[in-house]
Amino acid sequence: MNLLKNFQMNMGVLAFFVILSFISVGFAIGQENFWLAGFFFLLGFIIMSFGLRLKRKLNA
Repeated sequence: MNLLKNFQMNMGVLAFFVILSFISVGFAIGQENFWLAGFFFLLGFIIMSFGLRLKRKLNA
């Protein structure tokens, strides 16, 4: 059984950047830099919406 048979590299990279963005939110809050936390929060949702839009286009 091959678990990585249907793995799409570009979707994996996008998911990695979304997770990295939300981790950066936690780091920015820890440093009490709330503007940067807000930026990373919005960036995470922008990247996530781009990935969902790309997935919808590929499946249609």
